[in-house]
Amino acid sequence: MAKTRRVLLSCWKRVVPLLAAAVLTGPGCKSPEGATPAASKAPAAPAPAAPQAAPTPPPAAATAAPTDPAAVLSGIPGMDFSSLSPVARRELATVMSDEFCYCGCPHTLGACVKQHTGCRHGKRMARLAARMVSDGSPATEVIVSLSQYYAAFRQPRAQFKVDERMCTGSAGAPVTVVEFSDFECPYCAKARPVLEAFARKNAQQVRFCYLPFPLSNHANAVPAAQAALWARDQGKFWQMHDALFEHQENLKPEALPALARGLGLDGDKLAAVLKSDAYKQELEGFRNQGRAAGITGTPSVYFNGRPVDLAFIQEELLTHSLEDEVEWRTNNNAWASD
Repeated sequence: MAKTRRVLLSCWKRVVPLLAAAVLTGPGCKSPEGATPAASKAPAAPAPAAPQAAPTPPPAAATAAPTDPAAVLSGIPGMDFSSLSPVARRELATVMSDEFCYCGCPHTLGACVKQHTGCRHGKRMARLAARMVSDGSPATEVIVSLSQYYAAFRQPRAQFKVDERMCTGSAGAPVTVVEFSDFECPYCAKARPVLEAFARKNAQQVRFCYLPFPLSNHANAVPAAQAALWARDQGKFWQMHDALFEHQENLKPEALPALARGLGLDGDKLAAVLKSDAYKQELEGFRNQGRAAGITGTPSVYFNGRPVDLAFIQEELLTHSLEDEVEWRTNNNAWASD
């Protein structure tokens, strides 16, 4: 799984490893038409400040002491961070001392898990922070990521029109996971088994829906998506979906009829479809949904319209975000009271 995560993350040019707070960004399977986010524009240069006298350095005794990981991380009921490396423990101690619990209590995360012992939010947040530092993220990035992850729950959600024939799970599931994907994108192929296994494991809570987003820089992405939609109309979308990813190294239009025949479908009819504009308008509709949501590449994943970063495309973190999403939805877009 760690290897999969490293490959996935290589798809994107990331300023900080945002966990689930912002739309996926970066190169790799990136849409060449993706607009530059407003936030990435260079800020105006600030006016020069008036000269000031150099500050007098504080006495040595007044200098703040570095965070003591042993003091910060010990004595937390039900939590043990001894398996972390010394470097990771130091970074986690900084997070616990500097970040506040998202439950809304007036405590740092470290104080919350020690003093507000009934707060399940604090424990959940601490475990997430521990996972991040164990993966090598410094405290500064973890704090930014945590803040943005939890803030994302309160931000406006994207709205998607899905096709039930391209969904698995119950339409009444509390969480709809939408994936925008490109059959020729290697990173989509890497994410696919993780997402699908997660959806199967959580079938009572998750409806998983595929939305095609063929990228114009992938020569065979549109024909492959046409084949998938055509197979959908023959009642075999998921079978064709799997076949396309399994033969990703050769998705040329002339190779696709053979895949159809392997599924018991009429390859000659598919060949005729691929020579026409069939399904292209529908594909553009799916792409427009993605553009409206602000995606810049594939795969792009959403939990009930909340964007999820590629760093979360691993089982434990997907499960963590699912638990958060179910709680948020169950409590009418709010965190449950402790």
